Order: sequence, then structure tokens, then C-alpha cells
Amino acid sequence: MYPIKKVLIGLDLTDLDRTMIEFAEFISNTSDVEDIYFVNIIKNLQIPKEVLKEFPNMITDVIAERKTKMDETFKSIVKNELRANIHFEVLTGKIADNILSFSKHQDIDLIAMGRREKAEQSGALSQRLARRAACSLLIIPEGTKPTMDRMLVPSDFSDYSVLALEEAVEIAVRNDRKTEIVIQNVFTVPTGYHYTGKTYEEFANVMKKNAEKDYKRFIKKIDTKGVKMKVVYSQDTNDDVTTDMLDKAKEINANAIVIGAKGRTATTAFFLGSITERLIQLDADIPLMVVRPKGKNAGFLEFIKEL
Repeated sequence: MYPIKKVLIGLDLTDLDRTMIEFAEFISNTSDVEDIYFVNIIKNLQIPKEVLKEFPNMITDVIAERKTKMDETFKSIVKNELRANIHFEVLTGKIADNILSFSKHQDIDLIAMGRREKAEQSGALSQRLARRAACSLLIIPEGTKPTMDRMLVPSDFSDYSVLALEEAVEIAVRNDRKTEIVIQNVFTVPTGYHYTGKTYEEFANVMKKNAEKDYKRFIKKIDTKGVKMKVVYSQDTNDDVTTDMLDKAKEINANAIVIGAKGRTATTAFFLGSITERLIQLDADIPLMVVRPKGKNAGFLEFIKEL
């Protein structure tokens, strides 16, 4: 997994900013992050040319005012100097396009975006960024606190699951190995199991034993670095593995869910996995980190798909 040195954190000058800045402070104090870019987007700054002729400094004044507000908000929350270098950036135009362009230009390693409580289509921006960003994405629900006592890592034992677990291990190591990692595999009983002559319960046991064998092969690929971890197996009974993941995360009081951008059924780097996408839709309570190999973004094909 690539090291996270540069982080982009979105601010919108609302109460959500407190959550984002608290996470920025936590990230700076518990990691090797070198630069944190706080980015605010002004969606509508289209000023007629005639108006600009009369007030030529209007745009620069608006941007300067935004930067000042961001700086004041930051200083009202963070009282001590951070280890990382702090930058404030104000951009204009479409939110997703600006974030993607800025993250590419600055070679960002992690994009962190907030999620408001009960906001309509609150996951739409996060989904678009997860589909198209060339780095990992952290989605932080409003009001959550930056602690990392326990993380859930859903896994189908694919290569993307390897990346997700490696990232979780790095986070735990930076937290002085005080973090416990719970690896969850959700298995299903396939249609047609009865043709084997086994009962539903018997074939469920077959599927679980197969998952246990897969895990033993999978975990050999990982340097766990002495981090506490355990594996749990969950049987999906409602044809929605994401609810099994969220239920488990709440059951163990997970501080975060870390998942790969795709699963074993993905054949290219051009699509976000359906399970990950649904997690982004449903998870409104727990910070969710979508881990993607650096540079493996959706690019042009995903752009066409969205159109």
C-alpha cells in the first residue's frame, strides 16, 4: 500500500467543518502525513463582465474572505500546532470536478469528505468521487469522533481486500497497535444447493469451511505487524451483504470500516464495486474508507458512464 503523505479535506463553512477539522488534527498527530489541504468550493461565482469592470477585485476579495473564514474556523478548533503543513484552498465551479482536478494536480493520496446527517443525496458526491478519484477516499459522518479502537475490514479475500487490510494495519500501527482489526467475510448459500443432497444448514457449513480455507491462504499474504486482529464469518440471509457488514460494524462498535474499491468479481479498474457503492449509500453513521491503488481511477470511461 502506498504511504499517505498528502490529504485533501473538504470544508463547506457549516457545522460539519468541526468534524472534518478534528479528524485532520487526529490524522496529523497519528500518521506520517506531510500536507493537509483544506479545500472549499464556491459553486456559483459567475459575475457579468460589466460588473467585473466596475468591481475588478470582486472575485479575489470573495476568495480571500473564504480563506480567512477557513483559517479562523481552524484556529477556533485546533489550539496546538500540527505536525503536518496546513494549506487553505478556495476553488470555484463544480464540486466533484474541482476536487478531482485538484487532487490530481497535487498528487493527493487521500480525499476526506464529510457526510451531513439526514441530508438529501448525501452520498451522491462521495459516490462520484469514489468512482473517479485516483486515490483512496474517507467519508466521515457529521458528529463522529476521530478514534480508532476497532476497525471492521469486510473481505472477500481478493487483491483489493489485501490493500484494504494492509491500510488498516498501517492505521493500527500508527495508533501504537491499540487498534483491533476485525476481518469479516460474508458468505451465501448458492441457489441449487439442494441438488447436492445436503440440507440448507449443511451446505451453509460447507460454505463457511470453504471461507475458512480461503482466509488461511489470504492472511499469509499480509504482514500483520503485531496488530490485534480476528476473523468473523457471517451468513447472508437477505441477499444484501452490505447490511450484514453494517450490522457487524455496529455490533462491535467499530470506529471505522475499511474496504477495497472492488471485490473479486471486478475485471477492470474502471468500475467501483457494487458492494462498496452500496455501503457508501447506506452507511450514515461510521467513517468509511474506500481503499484504491494509487492512480487506478475510473477516468474517461467512468466519465462517459456518468453522462
